[in-house]
Amino acid sequence: MKYTTITSNRDYQRIYRRGRSYVSPVLVTYAIKTKNNNLRIGITTSKKVGKAVQRNRCRRVIRAAFAHLHADQSNCYDIIFVARTKTAYCKSYEVEKAMRDHFTKLGINMNHPDNSERHFSE
Repeated sequence: MKYTTITSNRDYQRIYRRGRSYVSPVLVTYAIKTKNNNLRIGITTSKKVGKAVQRNRCRRVIRAAFAHLHADQSNCYDIIFVARTKTAYCKSYEVEKAMRDHFTKLGINMNHPDNSERHFSE
């Protein structure tokens, strides 16, 4: 899936203020619908998560979970994922499950690229 990254502080602040938020023990998602025809994501990890190794692992796990999902191209959103303390100790499929829950609440149609569902153990 093609996406660009959110780089400016102004965009982050706008999404935090005006976007809708969804919370799970593993991940917090902020999203806002945009007029652009592209999907933009941003990943935030604070120092509460841990030292640099844990923060980088959180970003890597979030990126891997998002890469496994496939968005409908008609949706154009700015999405920010905020890592939580548990994210550093989770596998990417657990983060992907949280993302799916957040996206269904938001109304974004996310499908797996080969149209097969991954099975998650509860």
